[in-house]
Amino acid sequence: MEGPFLAVDWGTTNRRAWRIGAGGASEAEEKDERGMISVPPGGFAAEAAALRARLGDLPMLCAGMVGSNRGWAETAYVACPLDLEAIAAALLWVEPDRTALLPGAAMQGGRPDVMRGEEVQALGAVAAGLAPPDALLCLPGTHCKWAEMGGGRLEGFVTAMTGELFALLRDHSLLGAQLAAAVAPGPAFLEGVAASSGDLFARLFGVRAAALLGRRGDEDSAAYASGLLIGADVRARGVPGREIYVLAEPALGALYGAAIKALGGRAVAVDGRAAFLAGIGAIWRLT
Repeated sequence: MEGPFLAVDWGTTNRRAWRIGAGGASEAEEKDERGMISVPPGGFAAEAAALRARLGDLPMLCAGMVGSNRGWAETAYVACPLDLEAIAAALLWVEPDRTALLPGAAMQGGRPDVMRGEEVQALGAVAAGLAPPDALLCLPGTHCKWAEMGGGRLEGFVTAMTGELFALLRDHSLLGAQLAAAVAPGPAFLEGVAASSGDLFARLFGVRAAALLGRRGDEDSAAYASGLLIGADVRARGVPGREIYVLAEPALGALYGAAIKALGGRAVAVDGRAAFLAGIGAIWRLT
């Protein structure tokens, strides 16, 4: 299709929406906390109407968890390897000629895995020239995605529950009192990255023990624990000598970049917003 449209990255807890003009550039943008879990059953059509009232009465493409079994309607998963054309061919129109939901991506053979939304960023990064056609992409978040790109296609990916594990430890574990401080990619974080091989579970308990014995202050404990988790995640990807393209908000991207560098890789920051808009814009033109 040609012409303006609304692009929506509709996640679990947050939502971002853009009005994309006829030339493909963003003309208006908003971000809120009206993610999938904030919308009551049967309420998605009203949410879409409210977005149109603010951003313009235009067709809408929605990516992310809005297409899950807890969202507006469940869309199919497209098996890897896949490209933008495969995503465009599997759209689900929940309002004819008005609102379409993008499918997710899946790893069907061997270890199962799924994603919704990050595949648009990954393919968009390559389409926009922000990452090369053959690359390893890191998309950190609550669930970190590692995407292998080959020939411009999404060949496969791995999901790690790194961010969620840190949040669970901070909010619901014995370590909670030690994990309240802000996390930055400083010496304590890098100490955790260096210690992230071997017995991770014992090293995590050691966060509490070190605090009780005066070996590490609470101001450094959160950064150390984050370094343990992110370091273990990065180690598992075989990054030494590789160039890794990191699509993340600046603070989280800095943590992953520091861990990648410490473990022998080279991190290249990529504008995740630009990657998403490039991907969903290409899908719109292919629809």
